[in-house]
Amino acid sequence: MISFRYRLLAWTSFIGMFLVLLAGALVTKTGSGRGCGDDWPLCSGKFIPAYTLESMIEYSHRMVTGIVGIVVLVTFLYTWGRLKHHHEALGYAGGTLLFTIVQALMGAAAVKWPQQPAVMALHFGISLLAVASSMLLVVWSYRMNRGTEKPPSAPIPRFIYPVAWGIWIYCYGVVYLGAYIRHMEAEGGCMGWPLCNGQLIPYLSGASGIVFAHRVAAAVLFMFIAAFYVLVRRSTSKQPLSGLRTGAVYALVLVTGQIGSGGLLTVTMNNENVYLFTSLLHNVLATVLFAVLTDIAIRSWKHRKVQSFSSS
Repeated sequence: MISFRYRLLAWTSFIGMFLVLLAGALVTKTGSGRGCGDDWPLCSGKFIPAYTLESMIEYSHRMVTGIVGIVVLVTFLYTWGRLKHHHEALGYAGGTLLFTIVQALMGAAAVKWPQQPAVMALHFGISLLAVASSMLLVVWSYRMNRGTEKPPSAPIPRFIYPVAWGIWIYCYGVVYLGAYIRHMEAEGGCMGWPLCNGQLIPYLSGASGIVFAHRVAAAVLFMFIAAFYVLVRRSTSKQPLSGLRTGAVYALVLVTGQIGSGGLLTVTMNNENVYLFTSLLHNVLATVLFAVLTDIAIRSWKHRKVQSFSSS
């Protein structure tokens, strides 16, 4: 049994990492990345910065990241000290700590030395990995207490886990492209939805080309996940192996919501306050979708590996 104290610590890490990601997205959306000048960790040379909206948003993001970083470190040390025989838990806690450190260093580097949009988009991608790792630790502790963290009674078909990993990698690319669009400030490249500037296929250059590529990539991701759901349903008709069928349903619902929220972004683009909300909603759905796909990929690989050993 996993103690309530540890599960509470895991939940705190996950919620904290989620808040860090959202705070970072808020910094990007409000253009507050330079709210503290080129100083780090101080803000414009002060421990308590002068009150401007940009400086408060940026400095709040730093404070939240620092506090959550301490929680993540405590979670890792607790896991190392008392649960290190559970290699999966140690991997998730260690991954959360590693990605938290990397994204914090990248954030500091972005303040000291302004980066290109391609590098800044990677900052969001690293935060995404940190959130996914922290969520997986929560899910693992829940399954351990439920007694569902066991190999399935029937082997997972050989072809499922490489398909799951392929979709996971592709999803990461789609999310990265969306983050790149934000840092390029190219959201207005495609006005209207689902058409782009009133055209089925717009002029494929500049901002419109980038946004259109993201839309097409998201549509392909939907088709991949829908096909994966059908594949899992047919391959596991007798045994709901490892909860893959349930995970595939969640992924299909989330990717549908993600595409819909992308349409809302375009519709609300001219309303600054509503647009901020729809942007954060888009980020939330993308994060949860990526975390669910991560869980599917890891469980399909892990249980396939267990079955390979047991059948030898």
